[in-house]
Amino acid sequence: MNNNNLTIAFSPCPNDTFIFDAMVHDKIDTEGLKFEVVLSDVEELNRKAFKGSYDITKLSYHAYAYAIDNYVLLDSGSALGDNCGPLLISKNKYEITDVSALKIAIPGKYTTANFLFSLAFPKSTNKKEYLFSDIEATLNSGESDAGLIIHENRFTYAQRGFNKIIDLGEYWQQLTNSPIPLGGIVIKRSFPEELKKKVNRILKRSVEYAFSNPLSSSTYVKAHAQEMEEEVIKKHIALYVNNYSIELGDRGRKAVETLFELAKEKEIIPSFGQNLFL
Repeated sequence: MNNNNLTIAFSPCPNDTFIFDAMVHDKIDTEGLKFEVVLSDVEELNRKAFKGSYDITKLSYHAYAYAIDNYVLLDSGSALGDNCGPLLISKNKYEITDVSALKIAIPGKYTTANFLFSLAFPKSTNKKEYLFSDIEATLNSGESDAGLIIHENRFTYAQRGFNKIIDLGEYWQQLTNSPIPLGGIVIKRSFPEELKKKVNRILKRSVEYAFSNPLSSSTYVKAHAQEMEEEVIKKHIALYVNNYSIELGDRGRKAVETLFELAKEKEIIPSFGQNLFL
């Protein structure tokens, strides 16, 4: 791509479409940049990031450790959760002490959900990857004993008869006293510094526009949230789009550093020499 036309990839989840709507639909000043959009499941985005497929992409913070040579983290656009993260749920009732012996469905090896699960349950090795939207079905069929759910399922699992074993966001908060970095937006490291800063400015503008005009993105959000009720969409956005999405700030950056320090210490990710932040 030339430096005025950039590929940008993110998930069809409401928090992403809400954040990016203004910049991909020219509702704000994009400083002469045009964006070619690709929508994809988060684990697919993670794997594409390892290959450097897109100029700008959403990825899981866990995956960032494996893509850090190709990309650097933008200060805007991140999803950090306060006391809320991936949930481990089951059809049958299990205690936390049972988990290591169970068959676990995970939404992808490189998701932050799997990182947190590995941190909380290092002895649990019987894990299988599924598309995040298929995990509840594997619990119903008995193919899995417990599953890690992310995104909007956290608002609807109980009414479908599932039990919560643990909220890994709460686990993380108790462990570190910091919010949990779930997903971030990265840009190719090889780009000129001024272009990276420009994209960060545009993204920040897009998030601020979304907050100031919350109804503006609703058509775009609903078009990709397909089966989600309006109330669930609103809760989803409120949970994952917050002040850290405008800019990480000191507390957000510290949370990201803590995540990577812990992950390296536990040998969940490889060591790297690159700087994390733009």
